[in-house]
Amino acid sequence: MVRMGPDVPLLNEYKQEFFWKRFPQTVLGGPRFKLGYCAPPYVYVNQVVLFLTPWLFGGIGTLLCQLQLLQELHGAVLSGMLMFGAAAGVQALALYAARRSGTVERLGAPNILVDEEEVEFTHCVSPETVRFIAPGKRFGMNVVLHTVLAGVLCGFGTWYVFLGRLTALYGSIGVSLVVFVMSWVTLCIAEYSLIVNTATETATFQAQDIYEITPLTRPLYIFIFIAVDLADRFSDPVPELQLASQILHVLFLFLPLLWALGILPPLDALILWGMEQALVFGLGGSPMSSNLRLLLMFGVSAGVAVCNYFIPSTLGVVLFSISTGFLLSLDLSQVATLCRGSRAGFRDPGLRRGGSPPPLRSSFGWNLGCRELLLYLSLLLVAMAEAGLLHHFLGSAQSQSFVTGPQAPVSYLLLVLFCLCWALREIQGAYVFGGVFLNPLYPKGMSSVQTFKQKNRGLYIAAAIRRVLLYLGELVIRYILSLLFSNVHISLRCLTCTYCVFYFTVSPFAMIAFLSMDTSLQLLHRVSLSVGFTRAFRVVWQSSEDALLQMVVVVLVRLAAGNNLLPGWDSLGTGVQLLLVGLLFDRLTQFLAKLKFTLTVLVTSWTEKKQRRQSAGTLLALNASLCPLLLAVVTLSALLSAPLLPLFTLPIFLVGFPRPQRSWPGPVGTACPCPDSIFYQQMSGSLASALRTAFARGSLGSLAPGSHFLGRFQDRMVWIMILERGYGYCTVNIKGLELQETSCHTVEARRVDEVFEAAFERPERLGFTQGFNLHWGNALTPCAALAVRVYSDARNVLSGIIDSHDNLRKLQDDFMKALIWLLLRYCVQKHKGFLWSNDEGSGVGGMKSQSSQLAQTTCNQPPEAVVVESNVSSLRFRQDSSSLTSFGDWSDEDDLFGPQPARRTVALVTAEAQSGHTALQTGASLPGSVEMDSLFENMALSALQPLQPLGLGIGMPAVDKGRSAEFLRESPGSLLHLNFSCPQSEVFNLPTGWRTAPLLPSRLMSLRPLFPEDWFRFTLGRFGPVVQGDTSEDMTKALKEDEALKELHVQVALSCLISLGAESAFTSPSYVYRLYCGDVPWTEGLDWLSSRKELYQLALRAFRFSFKLLFDQASLGPMESSEELFSTLEEYEKDWFIGLVTEKGWHDSVLQEKPFLFSLGHDLTMGTYTGRVLSLQEQLVQVGRLNGEGVRGQWANLSWELLYATNDDEERYSIQAHPFMLRNLTVQAADPPLGYPIYSSAPLHFPSL
Repeated sequence: MVRMGPDVPLLNEYKQEFFWKRFPQTVLGGPRFKLGYCAPPYVYVNQVVLFLTPWLFGGIGTLLCQLQLLQELHGAVLSGMLMFGAAAGVQALALYAARRSGTVERLGAPNILVDEEEVEFTHCVSPETVRFIAPGKRFGMNVVLHTVLAGVLCGFGTWYVFLGRLTALYGSIGVSLVVFVMSWVTLCIAEYSLIVNTATETATFQAQDIYEITPLTRPLYIFIFIAVDLADRFSDPVPELQLASQILHVLFLFLPLLWALGILPPLDALILWGMEQALVFGLGGSPMSSNLRLLLMFGVSAGVAVCNYFIPSTLGVVLFSISTGFLLSLDLSQVATLCRGSRAGFRDPGLRRGGSPPPLRSSFGWNLGCRELLLYLSLLLVAMAEAGLLHHFLGSAQSQSFVTGPQAPVSYLLLVLFCLCWALREIQGAYVFGGVFLNPLYPKGMSSVQTFKQKNRGLYIAAAIRRVLLYLGELVIRYILSLLFSNVHISLRCLTCTYCVFYFTVSPFAMIAFLSMDTSLQLLHRVSLSVGFTRAFRVVWQSSEDALLQMVVVVLVRLAAGNNLLPGWDSLGTGVQLLLVGLLFDRLTQFLAKLKFTLTVLVTSWTEKKQRRQSAGTLLALNASLCPLLLAVVTLSALLSAPLLPLFTLPIFLVGFPRPQRSWPGPVGTACPCPDSIFYQQMSGSLASALRTAFARGSLGSLAPGSHFLGRFQDRMVWIMILERGYGYCTVNIKGLELQETSCHTVEARRVDEVFEAAFERPERLGFTQGFNLHWGNALTPCAALAVRVYSDARNVLSGIIDSHDNLRKLQDDFMKALIWLLLRYCVQKHKGFLWSNDEGSGVGGMKSQSSQLAQTTCNQPPEAVVVESNVSSLRFRQDSSSLTSFGDWSDEDDLFGPQPARRTVALVTAEAQSGHTALQTGASLPGSVEMDSLFENMALSALQPLQPLGLGIGMPAVDKGRSAEFLRESPGSLLHLNFSCPQSEVFNLPTGWRTAPLLPSRLMSLRPLFPEDWFRFTLGRFGPVVQGDTSEDMTKALKEDEALKELHVQVALSCLISLGAESAFTSPSYVYRLYCGDVPWTEGLDWLSSRKELYQLALRAFRFSFKLLFDQASLGPMESSEELFSTLEEYEKDWFIGLVTEKGWHDSVLQEKPFLFSLGHDLTMGTYTGRVLSLQEQLVQVGRLNGEGVRGQWANLSWELLYATNDDEERYSIQAHPFMLRNLTVQAADPPLGYPIYSSAPLHFPSL
């Protein structure tokens, strides 16, 4: 992305014209009066007539009632029937027009460019005119449903705005007339949107309205208003209800404005938001990670509240509420896993795809096993016993004063527990007091993980104490269970002492004791009290910290009141008091976060030069003059739990429509994957384990669903969102942001690094001024550093290494040694039963080698696609020549023209010819020439048989006619039998086909000095005992002196050397790079070698090993002994993947967590060769908390801007870098299709105790 100035247009000219056509249509409910082209007058007249039709029919009913010819009910029915007939006529006409035009299948198909389509109108009722005005419905069921609703809406609407009813409400004819006229405008807008043409809503939740839910949105709100009026009509006089009816009749006039501003949510978002709010604040639950879980949890929790209302005994209510509250607060997803019988270590499918190994099965809490079931059962039984006994003996005790009552001691214990838990949690993070001051106790400096852990031991102890105070029941029961499993003869005295500590000091049990002794339980059979205590007993487990805070506030109010009664407050009951305190605290927290976000947008719009637009001064003055209105907008958004929407991220604030905490309607886990996604996939498991520890210690502060965190390590950005929280578990979503940083991404990433450095890289002693958080206004507040197993990525420019003649001269010798080592190792594997292409094959040390994986991949391919993987991957992204001078190098980072189809090289064509799948003969490239891309399936032209006579076959070995078979390929039966002098040499015998290279013996003899005999004997001496066990020295000596075995390996090794074109010393870096990529130029023996897949893979891996040896020796110094070289090659085989980034083996090795990976690349822009090394190690990932309301506000603007304004310009203002708001990163982290994270995990459930 190219960063642009602050005065870039918010909408380009095309989008501006599009917006000003769409917005009037949204305001009026669907009529299109601004088309952008000339249309006949009857198009506008027809729309006006249809728009006013409900008013006409309602006016008929109203007039007949005013003339006392009909009663109000009959007049409303008449209006509804007339509207039903008109709606049916419109739908029939739309269906007829669609059939006439032959486009039934496209009826009602969504098209965002419909406003730009120019329609040719013929007459007022032509099919084109009808389809333009009334497109019709997509589903037949909706035709019937919407038609019926149109009649019902008109009938009830007529009844709702009868002049007699309005006069009775307001007592004034003038006011009634104004309300009557304006109300019918609202009704006409809703009717037109329902039955004629649905306008695009500014409040858009789904990217596509598949089931045509949008037309129901506006009528739904009108029915809500009518329901309140009907309740007032048919109930006994209630002053509050009559007042509400009066207010709603006035608010009814402003519904079109609310719809246009997008404050009222669409139907799907309204239902989800309503269920979530009722579940959290009415029933004590938590927001859920999916819509299905939310629906099920809401239904079950509501059923619990209903059951509590009908249970006659208060003791039964207490026991039932505690048991159901505890069970519903657990991670119920583990129950389904247990029922399926799966005992996988990590239950989440997102991490099963990930690379980090799951926690050990013995790790507590990851699985629902016997220990976990015993723990939960013990906790439940103890809690029920405590509550039952306290309620039975002390629940009915009456006291004149709260201070002297039975709840007083528990109340003081709650106050102490809250202070201790808050203090111990506060000191766990890098900042204290809301991120204002640096924590002097937090470790300074991040030199290494071990040093950080040693400095952090004091905080670990404090965290352990906090966990004991907050979750001691769990810890003590775990201790008891461990004793039971380790020592069956445990003494009863130890158990008694443990349960005493457990019983009197745990905050959940202290809160249960407080609730069980409450006197308002005696008045439980009221709806409010039943709901209140259902929530209270549930939230004790669901969110212990929040419940402790709420209970402390209630206790403080009672202590402040003393012996005085608070009539309005005391009559509510403790359960309702806790509900109101929880709701008030949540809304207050949202208000403060939104206010901070508002101030950040306002201040930075002027102080940040790159954000200062020409209108910045005007907007600031306008906000200052309308400060009360601005505070009202912030307050309203907080009360509705709706995002505060900064229009185009400018200081123009609107109230976004309420939506669930997840902000997006789709399932969690959608992403835009790319090759870099594997790094986030690999680290997700280890990060989840680190987050579990951090959550348990309180290092990341108070955890609430909807909280957002940002992690930073090297070039990786991890976005963490809390989806769900319960007793002992937490559900999160981990997203990975792009690694190829744009300019905007780089600016914000640099500021993120500065914020983290100020928190974690500060000096040992802080002065008074250095103790403040200088980045307090930033959206990011650093919290803690987590130890995570991740890949450290190091990239080096190989100038001076790959182009050094001294290094290149040694490359040939290293290649021969690596090849000999791999050949002998291949024999060892084959002897032990680890066949090269077998799925169960493994390398030295019990790990499957990368060469085995590559060979297996090759062998499993269909015959027509037999080609080594490295060859495909190296040719997939470029079109090159077969000559050295014209070879087009490529880079891992540069892909200028996108993926190109792989060319069928000589090796591929030969392999196909030999397997009988093609009649094409092998052709060679002219030395120094450039091959052209043919039209025949991207095959090299030199491989085509008709071109052979043109001279493109020169360079091939000259053979006599009729003798090609004998010269080029010996039959296996004609090979001389090998007579080994040592019986053990048969183990190291190589396949017969590997000795059939079409090379002259004299040529092999001339290269005989290149074979390292000393290294061969040394390697043979090391592998011999591995095969034969404890072999005597005489047997090993005889094995080394076997001349036949040596000659066999000499022949095979030198044949590979010639076939790869490495018989002379390497002089060109491009040639080395080409061989490393597996793109071998044609040589005399290449066809033979490429047809021996296993041998070809061995030769290719040997060359890659030799280049890695060159790289290491140039960096660390030469190998001093054969023993060191042997150990190095063993390490390469066991702990390294040496290949290309584009190969599947690279991807698999990252997910399998190979300790090291190496790749060679070429930077086309700089003309340099690069080496990339990945090292798996435990590193510190810095994590900070984001302003959740700022994230929700920017996501709300993103949804409005892309789904309604269709402003998908990649250089739009709202996506430009903002160092304070982190605007670009926030947009990236949004769910697709609006955002583009490269990795997104499925909901991860893990324990947090």
